[in-house]
Amino acid sequence: MEKDLLIMNPYAGKKQAKPYLADILELFSKNGYHVTVEMTSQRGDGITLAEQYAGEYDKVICIGGDGTLNEVINGILNGGHKTPIGYIPAGSTNDFASSLDIPKNVVKAAEKIINAKPVQLDVGKFNDRYFSYVTSFGAFTKTSFAAPQNLKNVLGRAAYILEGIKDLSSIKPIHMKFEAENAVYEDDYIFGAITNSTSVGGILSFDPEVVSMSDGVFEVFLVKSPKNIVELNECIHAIVAQKYDCPSIVFANASRGTFYCEDGIDWTVDGEQANASQVNEVVNVHNAITVLL
Repeated sequence: MEKDLLIMNPYAGKKQAKPYLADILELFSKNGYHVTVEMTSQRGDGITLAEQYAGEYDKVICIGGDGTLNEVINGILNGGHKTPIGYIPAGSTNDFASSLDIPKNVVKAAEKIINAKPVQLDVGKFNDRYFSYVTSFGAFTKTSFAAPQNLKNVLGRAAYILEGIKDLSSIKPIHMKFEAENAVYEDDYIFGAITNSTSVGGILSFDPEVVSMSDGVFEVFLVKSPKNIVELNECIHAIVAQKYDCPSIVFANASRGTFYCEDGIDWTVDGEQANASQVNEVVNVHNAITVLL
């Protein structure tokens, strides 16, 4: 009988997965899986559990949002494990799941894991922290970790928008230099993201035909500070239309690079606050994880 570890954040999203835990366990049991359940109770638990125990199981099943998945990935990689990951999204945004067409219904997502095949995917590394789909700075970056969990649970994505409105008046240009392998980008930016995803916060969407999550490179997305209302409108139109050929937007690829900036800049990895400094290294770790899809 296959032995699996299930790591669940019972507070993720609107606690939507909690009422279905028995159904999910019954489903796995009927299909020959012996599942050990571990619940997270505070930030960092997912890292600790995956790092210590993932190597003892045939796969790790993660139930939670993007932040919980980030912790599980960090734990697996920090522990040097190769254990495949089955993901049941239960958070407020679930960008990683959206990029991979994983069902938002938790029971259906569990069913998909039963007949899934292992697929290798890239992850990023921001300094010493791995990320599954994005690291970002600038406008609305603080929003993702500033919105209270209870507000996220009740309002979902609207919670991020409400926090973002508070952020609008404080948006200031950030002078940033990014040195990639074959190019250097330096300007005043209001937002920047290094992504390995077709969806970021429900705001940015990239064509799946253009974005691959296992090609060894990131998508680099930088928005220059608009000098006037015309440039601002161009940026807004480009983002809404998902056509990033606007002169104020940099859309490029890189497998690694270094950001140079002032102290005190807020960064996130997968929506969680990141430890950053004046010099920040970003690296694509090619085919670092195995996900059951």
